[in-house]
Parts: sequence; structure tokens; C-alpha cells
Amino acid sequence: MKQTVIALGTGLLATVALCANAANKNSKPNIIFILCDDMGYGDLGCYGQKYIETPNIDRMAAEGMLFTQAYAGSPVSAPSRASLMTGQHTGHTHVRGNKEYWQGVPTVKYGINDEFTVVGQEPYDENHIILPEIMKKNGYTTGVFGKWAGGYEGSCSTPDKRGIDEFYGYICQFQAHLYYPNFLNRYSTQAGDTGVIRILLEDNINYPMFGDDYKKRTQYSADLIHGKALEWLDKQDGEQPFYGFFTYTLPHAELAQPNDSILKSYKKKFFRDKTWGGYEKGRYNVSEHTHAQFAGMITRLDYYVGEVLKKLKEKGLDENTIVIFSSDNGPHEEGGADPEFFGRDGKLRGLKRQCHEGGIRIPFIVRWPERISAGSVNDHQLAFYDIMPTFCELAGDKGFPKKYINKKLEGDCFDGISFAPTLLGNAGEQQKHDFLYWEFHETDQLGVRMGDWKLIVKKGKPHLYDLAKDIHEDNDIAAQHPEIVKQMLEVIRREHRENDMFPVTLPESASNYPLLSNMETL
Repeated sequence: MKQTVIALGTGLLATVALCANAANKNSKPNIIFILCDDMGYGDLGCYGQKYIETPNIDRMAAEGMLFTQAYAGSPVSAPSRASLMTGQHTGHTHVRGNKEYWQGVPTVKYGINDEFTVVGQEPYDENHIILPEIMKKNGYTTGVFGKWAGGYEGSCSTPDKRGIDEFYGYICQFQAHLYYPNFLNRYSTQAGDTGVIRILLEDNINYPMFGDDYKKRTQYSADLIHGKALEWLDKQDGEQPFYGFFTYTLPHAELAQPNDSILKSYKKKFFRDKTWGGYEKGRYNVSEHTHAQFAGMITRLDYYVGEVLKKLKEKGLDENTIVIFSSDNGPHEEGGADPEFFGRDGKLRGLKRQCHEGGIRIPFIVRWPERISAGSVNDHQLAFYDIMPTFCELAGDKGFPKKYINKKLEGDCFDGISFAPTLLGNAGEQQKHDFLYWEFHETDQLGVRMGDWKLIVKKGKPHLYDLAKDIHEDNDIAAQHPEIVKQMLEVIRREHRENDMFPVTLPESASNYPLLSNMETL
């Protein structure tokens, strides 16, 4: 079966007459969550970026609410998405890292390429409910377009088994390293699929996955995924509320895209640019003009966002649709990406895979015409595990969390607090977290934020920062504030549950402090 590239803008038909007053037919708000991949806190114009053009996302911020202290669930992709999906922080949720299931499996031939027979990551716990399932229980139709990363093919946690009506994209985030892949995955109830299937990209598979001839591939996954998202959105008529999770892979490496007007304009802008030699094992191809490529990927993503907003207006769904834009973690330096170049002002310390602010603080913008005050900037502290209770409150689900806790699953819980009052201008009713929590096994780090205090534990050793005075986390003041450190270490001891797949080094017992003056600084 030949997969055809869907041109940008396909299906942008004049359907206003058919959908007039559609928003009035449905009292529950529609929700579109656009989650991009590896975009840093400062990569958008509305967050201070000076070198990359993002007019549509900037307009979203001007028409909605921009958060300055929003956090991902983890400093890397799969566990960050798991936190969002499960409503749990990474001390509680099952998936806390990028455990792969493609390594060591047999291969199959697609054209001239050897491809893995099973791909994907560690599945979400099938006994714990996830966000799309909750949205289904609230009467929503659900569509996910982009990266899944919540279970390998054939596992207990694929889109067909987790409350999703339509899916198109990458089941596996490793597969998503290629923007011109051999196949994408699909699950479509409308197409009669009974499970997740592979859609071969026949114009791609006759060229290699690595090397000069890779550039002869023509089927660009980001365009294909966006086209399917627009097709799904175009089918919504306002009769049933919808939840769209658009998990675009831009601007994650590899740095590759069509050589169109977007990329060409940045090649001129960054005339003195860099090249990168490629890494075949990681499926990152050679990249020329790396600054232009990275900037172009973000502007291309911005164009997609503009088309989503335009589609909502055309269909008369704009006023009753909440649109959220965010990123799954901080900026990457893979495939030739150069976050230092684009973040010259050095706002935040750290990158992807680190529990410093740069690895977990993310752009977060919410637009809901006439319900959210246009142009508002908010410093409420939220994390991805707050998304689930927020959506429940906005959908009028008064049973969360009690009715969704599985009493047969030991320790089943939810960690989030709804920030719907903040969105709706009721700040006086907004509950706040006593702390936010992260852990990540690859770099052996844990993080706790408590007010303006930020504790990072690296390989068992704690480091304390005062974000009110030291946003870049330059001055470790643990020795000067032993009682604060002790209090935050007690949070770690209380919140961490052992997980053999994703082990971290816990700090010494809090009772051993205040012997902090002799601590080594990593």
C-alpha cells in the first residue's frame, strides 16, 4: 500500500456554514494539546527567542495565558509523557525512562532496508487508568497524532487498548529519529483497524536509512502526521466533544526536513553555519546547516500550529476549544543541535536529561477565547501530572480522583492538582503544590521544588538553590540551609517508590543532616 504525502493545508475547506454555532451544541469544551519534542524554555519568540520566527505560537500567547513556571514530568521523553498520561510524578509512575523493546529482536526487509520486527518502549501499567481513557469516559472522541512511546507493538499499552479512537504516527520514539522512516503506525476505528498496524512508506523504503541516498526519500513524517491530524480535526462537527493530542516530533533530532522556503530562508540567515557528521547507530543522519535546520524545524512546527488554529475557526469550533502548546522536556544537543547558540542569554541551566531547570522547565501556553484573559502571564507552578485533574475539572467530571483509583492496584494514586481556577481567572481558589518532584535514572538525578527552593540530588549528593535569587542554579547553598535540605530530603524519602527498571541513588537519611558543610559539590 503506497502512502501519499499530504500537502500542508490539505482539507482546509470552507466548512463554516456546515458547522455554524457548533460550539453551542456541546457544553463541554473541546481540547487540543499540542506537545512538541525537545523544545527548550527559550526557543519561542514569546519566551524571548531572538533568532527563530514563531508568529503563530506567539499569537497564541497574546490571545491566551503564558506560564513562566510550568514543568515537564521528566527531563526525557517517554517518562515525561507517562507523567502526563498517568497523572503521576516519576516517583510513582511505572514508566520512568526510555526502556526499549527493539534491541535484539529479529529483522524484516522493507525495500532495501533491514527493519526491526517489534518496536516501542516500556508499556504504561495496564491497571492504572490513563488520560485518553478518562476523556472517553467523559464522552470525548479521542485522536493521537505523532509519537506514542507508551508501549511496544503488541503490548498491553498501545493506542487501540488505551482509549484512543484514531492514531497515526510513531509507536516507537527510536523510530522517530528518522524523519523519512520506513513506516508509520496507524490505529483507526473509522478504517476498521482491529489493532495497531504498520503503514509502509513505499517511496522511502527503496532508499537507505543512512548516507547520501537517504536524501532521496520524499515522505516526510512530520507533514504526514500533521496532515492526518488536520483530517481528523476536519471531521469534528461539534456534536461530540473531542480531545486531540498532537504529539509532533519537531524539533527532535535528526535535523532533517524538506529544502523548502522555510529552510532556505534560515540558510540565508545563518550563512556561517555548522555541519554534523551523523551517527548511524542512533539513526541520526549527516546534517548540514545545523542552525538553519533546527530553526526551520521550529518555524515549521509554528506553521502547523497556525493551521490548527485556522481550522478551528473555519469550522466554528474556535470559541469552545482549549488549545495548549508545550514541550516534553528541555532542549537537546543531539544530531548536531546547538542549544547554546540559540540560548545565548543563558536563562536556565541544564539540558534534556538533567533535573536542572533547563531540563524540565518548559514553554506552556493555553488559549481559550473569551474564557482565558488574553495576553496574561502567570507564574503558577504546575507540572504535567496536573493536566489530568485540570481536564477533568474543565469537563465537569466531579468524580476525579476517587472513582479512577484502582483499589486492586497497591498504592494506586494521582499526584496532580487542577489549575483550572488559574486558567479561568479564579486565582483565589487555586490550590498549590507543597512540592514538585522528579527522578531520572540515566543521569542518576532527583529533583524537588518547594516554593523557590530547588533541590537536586546527583548520584546521592544533594545541592540546594534559591530560584528567586539564582534562576541559573549557580550557587549551591545546601551547607547554609541544612534544615531546608533535610525537609526536602524527607520529601524524596516519602515520595520515591522502588522501581527496579529505573533505579536511582537515594540520598542518605535526612537524619544525617545538618552535616552538610563537608559535602562535595559535583
